[in-house]
Amino acid sequence: MARTEAAPASAAATPPPGRLGRIAAGSMRHRRTALLLWLVLVALLTAGAQVAGDGYRNDHSLPGTDSQAAADLLAAHGAEPEDRTARVLLKNADGLDAGRDRIAALLDQVKALPSVDSVQDPWSAGGAVSRDGTIGYATVAFDDGDDPLPAEDLTRLLDTVREAGGDGLVAAVGGEATRGAEEAGGGAAEGAGMLAALVVLVLFFGSLVAAAVPLVTAVFAVGGALGLIGLAAHLFTVADFTPPVMMLVGLGVGVDYALLIFHRYRTELLAGADRHHAAVRAMDVAGRTVLFAGCTVIIALLGLVVLGLGALQGVALAVALTVLVTMAASVTLLPALLALAGARIERHVRRGEAGADVADGGRWAALATAVGRRPLPVLLAGVAVLVALSAPVLGMRLGFADAGTDPAGSSSRTAYDLTAEGFGPGFNGPLVVVAEGGDGASGKELATALGEAEGVAAVQGPFPAGDGEVATVLAFPEAGPQDEATAELVRELRAEVLAPLATETGARYLVGGPTAAALDFADSVSARMPLFVAVVVGLSTLLLLAVFRSLLVPLKAAVLNLLSISAALGVITLVFQNGWFGASSGPVEAFIPVMVFAIVFGLSMDYEVFLVSRMREAWLRTGDARLAVGEGLAATGKVITAAAAIMIVVFAAFVLSPSRMLQQFGLALAVAVLLDAVVIRCLIVPAVMRLLGARAWWLPGPLARVLPRSGAGEG
Repeated sequence: MARTEAAPASAAATPPPGRLGRIAAGSMRHRRTALLLWLVLVALLTAGAQVAGDGYRNDHSLPGTDSQAAADLLAAHGAEPEDRTARVLLKNADGLDAGRDRIAALLDQVKALPSVDSVQDPWSAGGAVSRDGTIGYATVAFDDGDDPLPAEDLTRLLDTVREAGGDGLVAAVGGEATRGAEEAGGGAAEGAGMLAALVVLVLFFGSLVAAAVPLVTAVFAVGGALGLIGLAAHLFTVADFTPPVMMLVGLGVGVDYALLIFHRYRTELLAGADRHHAAVRAMDVAGRTVLFAGCTVIIALLGLVVLGLGALQGVALAVALTVLVTMAASVTLLPALLALAGARIERHVRRGEAGADVADGGRWAALATAVGRRPLPVLLAGVAVLVALSAPVLGMRLGFADAGTDPAGSSSRTAYDLTAEGFGPGFNGPLVVVAEGGDGASGKELATALGEAEGVAAVQGPFPAGDGEVATVLAFPEAGPQDEATAELVRELRAEVLAPLATETGARYLVGGPTAAALDFADSVSARMPLFVAVVVGLSTLLLLAVFRSLLVPLKAAVLNLLSISAALGVITLVFQNGWFGASSGPVEAFIPVMVFAIVFGLSMDYEVFLVSRMREAWLRTGDARLAVGEGLAATGKVITAAAAIMIVVFAAFVLSPSRMLQQFGLALAVAVLLDAVVIRCLIVPAVMRLLGARAWWLPGPLARVLPRSGAGEG
């Protein structure tokens, strides 16, 4: 038998403090001790991470794929890793021969640099000159020293080659190692995000002291998490791009959680409670909401484990730990800060904000009333916007950005363009085809078959690799490495050229190299995405089912969250893949969709839990579903938009980063939060709740008996 839960219209007596309230009370009583403990904890973790050194390392392994099998085979037979070489691209309009002495002097300088083992000039077997003689490259091999190569040595190589240019000679360095060193210059994204967040908080609270409390809480949380993950990186694999992602999410979530609790604290002060009881009450109600929201984020992030992609598992665990530390800071450090600054904050709140809050609440209540008059048109219009923005996702291409998307004028981009101009676009992403076994002519037969394949511009090899037991052939596609035609070529070579050749010769043929690895990674993500989405949506829906004791609210939340995520991915497809607003056109980074899905799905639940908890609170108190929608939006509309504004400016600040991956990540999160806060929480959710009425709180009888009572929205 189904049931709809409701409460008597009269308000229940104020319950005694819960567990979170008691924690808050203890932190306030021992505020200086709590603050000191956090200071010591962050200092110890930071110092420990500094002493332990940089333990971040990338895991690009893709078990079960051709490209990974090729890499493993080459490593097993002692082949040199590709990231120990670089190319010096050279162009002279009068011909390279005319500037031979000058080029030789430059290459002698390069050979004398630290970490450089050898240099093969353009006229030797390890170099190449274009047909018209104006463009060539020298191959630089690094020694077997430090791994990774010292950044200062790579920077010196870049500077040496850059200074040699001019007077008709164009010189640039290409290769992943030097490209990474050039990107490492960094930007002011983190600082810009924090400054913008402070501005929004000051505008929201009208007080610098009050604004500083959520921001300080977030900074402590992020600092502790960075130190913790810096140490943990020595125990498990964490990618080197993890720290900025942690800061991106940690700052946004940290300020968000602290703000939600702080807002409830202000509300209790305005209702007449003293500072102590206001903080305890805020922690019991808003703190509980934060814990549920944080758990949803962690569940979504840990869902990445089901993908089985080593490059993502460490990132997911690190960001989940960041959220966990942020939750801990919100329930222990924040009350201590409120106690330390409580008198000044209370005076400011009581002096003149009550009228402002009433006015703001009236405006949000008026919005709820306006939506309630025509809920169906509002719902359809909101969904239409999200669906329209989601449409470009259908044409999204996944891959990894290469030097072709780097800023114009950078050394890596110049080298990329010179390579394409002199030798063809495919020379920027050769396919490394490995031959093992068969008769002694298997390598030659491989080179012949590849040379005759449609879409292959040129072939080099076969070359014996390592101990000579395997051979490699370089196949240069006609199209560039990010072109869809190159992806199709890889698939056709594997299925239509190499498979029959293997049957014929008895040898084993594998297509590897960075271009093939990027394709395999994208295919792996696409194939495992449905399972990942099902796990995250399923677990999150079950959690919300227990939180709200409603069947329809969690289902509605899951559908709307999926729409906001797809719309955000649609926007980054337009900007970064289609080149809108001046961005370099290229594929969307292969792991962006799953990372954005995991984080945004969890973050969207913050506002869902916060808004719907207040609706449920009003519903249980009054039994009037229509009134509950208005009260819920009036009580939370201002803080939701303020929290969203903070997240948006923090995330959007990462568009300033030199990393294309962080640019995509920051823009996707900013757009998702904007759509979630404005279109979904302020328009679609009130419309849906108004249409559902009392049915929104319907729960089948068997579920009502077995589900635990979370207490969300019941205090």
